[in-house]
Amino acid sequence: MTADDRPASPPAALPAVHESWLPREHALHRPRHAERQTVALVCAAVFFAAPALSFALGARPTEFENRSLTPFPSPGDGWSFFTDLAPWATDHLVLREQAVHAADAVSRGVFGEPAPFGNNHHEANPIESPPSRPRELHYPTVLEGKDGWLYLGEEIASHCEQDQPLAQTVAQLRRLRDGVEATGRKFVVVIAPDKATLVPEHLPERYVGKDCHRRAVDEFWRTMSAQDYVIDLRDELAAWGTQLGEPVYGPQDAHWSDEGGVLMARTVAEKLRPGISASWAVTPGEAWRVPADLPPLMGRSGETIGRHYAVAPDGVSDQTRDVGHDYRKPLKLNTASGPGTYGLGVGLLGDSFTIRALPYLSAAFGNMTVLHHDSVVGKGGATVAGDLLARSDVVVLQIAERTLARGGPAILRPDVINGVLARLSR
Repeated sequence: MTADDRPASPPAALPAVHESWLPREHALHRPRHAERQTVALVCAAVFFAAPALSFALGARPTEFENRSLTPFPSPGDGWSFFTDLAPWATDHLVLREQAVHAADAVSRGVFGEPAPFGNNHHEANPIESPPSRPRELHYPTVLEGKDGWLYLGEEIASHCEQDQPLAQTVAQLRRLRDGVEATGRKFVVVIAPDKATLVPEHLPERYVGKDCHRRAVDEFWRTMSAQDYVIDLRDELAAWGTQLGEPVYGPQDAHWSDEGGVLMARTVAEKLRPGISASWAVTPGEAWRVPADLPPLMGRSGETIGRHYAVAPDGVSDQTRDVGHDYRKPLKLNTASGPGTYGLGVGLLGDSFTIRALPYLSAAFGNMTVLHHDSVVGKGGATVAGDLLARSDVVVLQIAERTLARGGPAILRPDVINGVLARLSR
């Protein structure tokens, strides 16, 4: 075989180069920074640099959604550290509140409609997922009703998209009740009704989840009212609203006004000692105005108006006190005394509805400690709650209808119940 007959050697492989380094005439040439890439890079730089610069100049993230900012997750929480990191980062983004307000202003000014913020609350029918994904409903963060009334979208979604069946939630409540009573203590649950339940007449004619919400609300209260340890305040709240000539829930707020707080204090005291409030004198006091909690969720602002009350358990001396509203750590109420007050130790696990009840609880209970029931989340939380309740003769759980309807609240998680009951049994 001659040299000419030999097969040609394969060409030497060329070194790999970035496509932007190829000659412009080459078919695979791509510029490193095209015009769109440059614009995207500038936008990204502004997005990240503006909050960072604002932070350096003293701006800080604020609580504007009627809840505390999400705490930084603990590395000891396992994989949940990574899933909880995104909510923390979102909450602590500087200027987030201003961004929400700007988005709503642009949407209303340019397009003539409120910003959906990832939801569509004007469609009569729900938005559905693509066929390749399971069917999903998208509920609004805030539902705009008639006459300027606003409703928290979670009030609808929690009933229609339950995390667990209602029967399972009731079973968890009963397990907590049985465990508490097995230690010789009393157990009481106060459910704060949703505004959509108590004042449904201002809901829009059509909204996502309307039919399932009505059915679920009826089932929820039929089930809960049958539990002898549950206090149902709906009738008394409605009656007080009729007496006032207006509902005890403000048009732009998701919570009851002080009337709900007075009723909560009175009904719990009556549940523990029937007839204790016969001597009470409840007198309307000064009016108050505070920012409403629902408009900020839409990038707007609003105001809620209410009135204070003077509660004299003995019929003469007003014993209400301004005790603040920070009960993420145990808050002690121990100034009430005399006729018409309850003196045994009470441990109350509450939520945001408890805020407007605190002055009236302080007037009625001489030995009460209050803690937010979400505080049981995280390392040592169940131990703190268990120790608080272990020093009490009575355990009271105040919880919102929407929280129970959704199912799976932190206080009813099996591991939390186990931890709390373990402390009580000691």
